[in-house]
Amino acid sequence: MSLSYSTIAWTASVAKGVQPDVQYGYKASTTAGTVFNFFGALGDVAFAYAGHNVVLEIQATIPSTPEKPSKGPMWRGVILAYIVVALCYFPVSLIGYWVFGNSIDDNILITLEKPAWLIAMANMFVVVHVIGSYQVYAMAVFDMMETVLVKKLHFKPSIMLRFVVRNIYVAFTMFVAITFPFFGGLLSFFGGFAFAPTTYFLPCIMWLAIYKPRRFSLSWWTNWICIVLGVLLMIVAPIGALRQIISKAKDYQFYS
Repeated sequence: MSLSYSTIAWTASVAKGVQPDVQYGYKASTTAGTVFNFFGALGDVAFAYAGHNVVLEIQATIPSTPEKPSKGPMWRGVILAYIVVALCYFPVSLIGYWVFGNSIDDNILITLEKPAWLIAMANMFVVVHVIGSYQVYAMAVFDMMETVLVKKLHFKPSIMLRFVVRNIYVAFTMFVAITFPFFGGLLSFFGGFAFAPTTYFLPCIMWLAIYKPRRFSLSWWTNWICIVLGVLLMIVAPIGALRQIISKAKDYQFYS
């Protein structure tokens, strides 16, 4: 699905051609605005290339023995996944910017506008993708909520409990998404605040704590550089994202 709608996005952009009034300068008119936009862009990148805790659940289901540990096929799968992600995102970002410049929207399909049938098809691919991926991403949350309800609040485990809890969660997330449709800003915020720790520096901290590499060795320096950069990313990306959300919220009317 990702390859489908991303391919539609960049091929339609190529067909549309470079716009006559395209501008490639900074979107912000002030230095501060440019810096904050840069911080927000870092959050976008962090979100796009972040991992997810479901990956650990997937690896736990792979047969593993001392002779054939699960990390082998898991590593190959991760490499393949990031290659696919790059094939999806890089053409869209590079060609989209080449065609539309700094006037491109957070969602390139909105900028394209025409042909309507092709944009509708791409959005349908997005819907199918989200319906499937939502189940995977939310499964850990479902499990956590149901565990708390059963073990802490002593609810009786049942299909009805699972049905009610999961539907309430989905309805809540849908309400938040409709009420606060700041797609780019929220993407940056969660990319920095939520995904930067779990993807870019917490694994490095755990690796250092477990394996204890020789101080000032290559692996020691590599992990510490990732930790420092990850912490900085966690700090600056939400700042840029919040500034972007606040700027857009000034003129926003709920459900308008």
